[in-house]
Amino acid sequence: MTHVLAIDQGTTSSRAILFDGAMKIVATAQEEFAQHFPRSGWVEHHPRDLWSTTVATCREAIAHAGLAAGDIAAIGITNQRETTLVWEKDTGKPLHNAIVWQDRRTAELCREMREAGHEATIIDKTGLLLDPYFSATKLKWILDQADPDRSRARRGELLFGTVDTWLIWHLTGGARHVTDATNACRTMLYDIRKGRWSTTICDLFDIPAAMLPEVQDCAGDFGTTRADLFGKELPIRGVAGDQQAATVGQACFHPGMLKSTYGTGCFALLNTGDTPVVSKNRLLTTVAYQIGGKATYALEGSIFIAGAVVQWLRDGLKIIKTAAETQGLAETADPAQDVILVPAFTGLGAPYWNAECRGAIFGLTRNSGPAELAKAALESVGFQTRDLLEAMAADQAGEAGNVLRVDGGMVASDWAMQFLSDIIGAPVDRPEITETTALGAAWLAGMAVGAYPGQEEFAASWALERRFEPRLDAAEREARHSRWKAAVKAAMAV
Repeated sequence: MTHVLAIDQGTTSSRAILFDGAMKIVATAQEEFAQHFPRSGWVEHHPRDLWSTTVATCREAIAHAGLAAGDIAAIGITNQRETTLVWEKDTGKPLHNAIVWQDRRTAELCREMREAGHEATIIDKTGLLLDPYFSATKLKWILDQADPDRSRARRGELLFGTVDTWLIWHLTGGARHVTDATNACRTMLYDIRKGRWSTTICDLFDIPAAMLPEVQDCAGDFGTTRADLFGKELPIRGVAGDQQAATVGQACFHPGMLKSTYGTGCFALLNTGDTPVVSKNRLLTTVAYQIGGKATYALEGSIFIAGAVVQWLRDGLKIIKTAAETQGLAETADPAQDVILVPAFTGLGAPYWNAECRGAIFGLTRNSGPAELAKAALESVGFQTRDLLEAMAADQAGEAGNVLRVDGGMVASDWAMQFLSDIIGAPVDRPEITETTALGAAWLAGMAVGAYPGQEEFAASWALERRFEPRLDAAEREARHSRWKAAVKAAMAV
């Protein structure tokens, strides 16, 4: 049993990645699934799509590697966070489509609760802002539709879970209803200091405790898979939400270390050690990872639209066929044009937290075309990242590390990474293994079963592929960022 299987269930696709005993990738399988937009600002997934694509990609990766289930020591799971599911305990039937983290349908509820004075309590206990992004209001919305008096939920007939819990429940044939601390802390129902579900917050949202999963360490016993799925029962030993898994995969184990992941959204995490830092700049306080019963905390800045802006160029505007085309287009863009795209398609995340804001484009001319739009799309990710890092620096009084470790699909673009370094004015390090989210989940599982080394030895194995150094003149950097901030202000004013 020399391999570890990592399940990476994301917002637009499910992936399975097999790592060997040296933590090198030997096989990968990926399958996209449908995105559902029933109304403006609403985003849903069909729960069966999450499950079926996960199983299919696992089987495909195992087959591609020429392995059998007996060669796999453990399974690690990482997942899109905050996405909310409710299903029947007896049948596994979902009560509603999964409501995705990007969904904004509960914005009015959040506004009402904020005006009623509840946000301070929520921030104090959960480290999160009162926002539709998190699971609690999504869960309340589903229950209000399907179980308004909460009778079924109180009797234990209904189960709630984020995507990790949904997958584990099915992988184990309904034997385990569990999650880990990193996913629990994103629900807006979890007391991050006490390490348990908050009765106060659950009562506030009218969420019965009977439907909540058991919370475990990131490296723990999450049960074993059904034998019929892969030919043999396999232990599930590692679970972490995607951004925390990337933090682990980037070996950001010491306070001050900083990583940013560029997938559908962008998420920057700053390790703050064993103390939860309360942000004064509308960042989130979260659990970075929990091992051996000890939580390590982080400050997090969340951008809702990063890689999704490239997907919009492809599927919405249809000006590209593949994401890779954006680099070539950006390189040919007219340098005299300063087109700015504010990609607030589902509102703005940190540090603005404006659920009602929508996307806007500034600086268009008769000569603006696909190249200028592609350049503006890539630049929007860099601008948003700088906003996050400035807020982190203010919260930490400048103690954050001065090197940004990056990962995710977008980091393959040299152009985008060079602009990122230029606009933040700091080095950007791209590792040899950019699949750090899956690597983090694999290491947690492999470490738990003794197949992989401990924390310090794993950290020492981190390897740099390329460092991007800032080239942009400081005055131009500040001028460009000022124009971005003016564009965001204008977009929020509409």
